[in-house]
Amino acid sequence: MKIAVGCDHAAVEHKNDIRDYLIENGFDVTDFGINENQTIDYPVIAKQVALCVSSNECELGILVCGTGIGMSLAANKVKGIRAAACSEHFSAKYTRLHNDSNILCLGARVIGVGTAIELVDLFVNTKFEGGRHQRRVDMITDIENN
Repeated sequence: MKIAVGCDHAAVEHKNDIRDYLIENGFDVTDFGINENQTIDYPVIAKQVALCVSSNECELGILVCGTGIGMSLAANKVKGIRAAACSEHFSAKYTRLHNDSNILCLGARVIGVGTAIELVDLFVNTKFEGGRHQRRVDMITDIENN
């Protein structure tokens, strides 16, 4: 599975640790940055990762900023993206299982890197359940298209 990752200046260490974890576990990772000693506005990175996911170049995305909220707001402006800001295990699992979310947004100032990696692991290893949930995802897509 190919996964896009990115962060702003508040979350470089989290992003790097997440990227390294994914690579160590056999995922193909595209890193949109940023790297240490850089500053960037989070919408720039959110857009890059979201476009990568919406074009199917990457199957999923992971975005990290201070809270995860800014990244999720920006990423969700890209057609076809269902980005969810999560800070605990239940939401990280069920946003994939029931909402078919394709980008996980995390807050480096909200959760430690250990928890972040656990949430990433849940997110990337949980498959969309479909069934009755597909109808609801289709309704979200209809809102987006109209």
